[in-house]
Amino acid sequence: MKIWFDVLTPKQLLFFGPLARKLGKNHKILCTSRNYGQVVDLAKLKHVNLIIVGKHGGSGRKEKLKASAKRVDRLTDIVSKFSPDLVISFCSPEASRVAFGLGIKHIVFSDSPHAEAVMRLSLPFAQRLFIPWVIPKEEFVKYGILKSNIIQYKAIDAAVIVKNDSNVKPIVLNSHKKTIVIRLEESSAAYVLGKTSISNNIINKFSQEREKYNVIVLARYKPQIENLRKEFGNKVRIMNKVIDGKSLLSVTDLFVGSGGTMTAEAALMGIPTISYDAVPNHIEKYLVKSGLVKRETNSKHILQVARKMLIEGPKNKEKAKKILDSMEDPFSKLVSVVKTL
Repeated sequence: MKIWFDVLTPKQLLFFGPLARKLGKNHKILCTSRNYGQVVDLAKLKHVNLIIVGKHGGSGRKEKLKASAKRVDRLTDIVSKFSPDLVISFCSPEASRVAFGLGIKHIVFSDSPHAEAVMRLSLPFAQRLFIPWVIPKEEFVKYGILKSNIIQYKAIDAAVIVKNDSNVKPIVLNSHKKTIVIRLEESSAAYVLGKTSISNNIINKFSQEREKYNVIVLARYKPQIENLRKEFGNKVRIMNKVIDGKSLLSVTDLFVGSGGTMTAEAALMGIPTISYDAVPNHIEKYLVKSGLVKRETNSKHILQVARKMLIEGPKNKEKAKKILDSMEDPFSKLVSVVKTL
């Protein structure tokens, strides 16, 4: 069988990379992506072979549309030549359009029903949708997929990433200080456009404690990095290149995130984790309810909460391990579904 993966984000690369390698033992695999710095650099770091087709459209609606249209055109030629039997993606709009147009069956994964634009552009054309069990199927049915075509698996996507081995060396830091990592929220996705960010206020609070802590900030885009440098200079360490997240988390004493995948990774590794809940979602709610994440949306209080958590230390290590061990690998369910298709 020939299988095409369309991989659009770092999270998708970390999730699909091992999956593509497993399937590659018995099937012919094509992995495509787009010219999106973090994915391209991470693929090199993780030794994943990607064919780059098109680019990320940025934050503007018109730019997104034009980039997507051009990408569909280029993918059509590449994919029709490869002639896959199956497409697998995280609800890639371009993969959905090409798969539908060429008559190829499409399996999609998603843990983001809040990404309305992407859901509407992909789910009506998908044969099957895989989702974490903590998200009700009804959250996706409204976008045009039958409930009977939705398969739940007992895991969150970050668990798959955390369980995968990392061969990248840990980052060297001042070992006499505790390390705080702050992850900026997604700023270019359609579902966050127009929303006000509190991340700079949070970074400002922690920058005042830089004599006590290693304060590391992970941005997603070059404009974010440029704005951070302009506002904070050398007050915090701003990562300007793609790193292996798991390697950084291995030396992290406290993680502050927007409630996305890396927040979940940190929590499942038993690291004291704060979510400022930039984009409310089911996975973040599950982690808060499980006691692995503390939600704090008031930037004035976040430093106080962080100090307390740093004093208490990683008290959730055992609980996190128990929860992580209980989660399944969705690969086995995917294989059984592929056989039926």
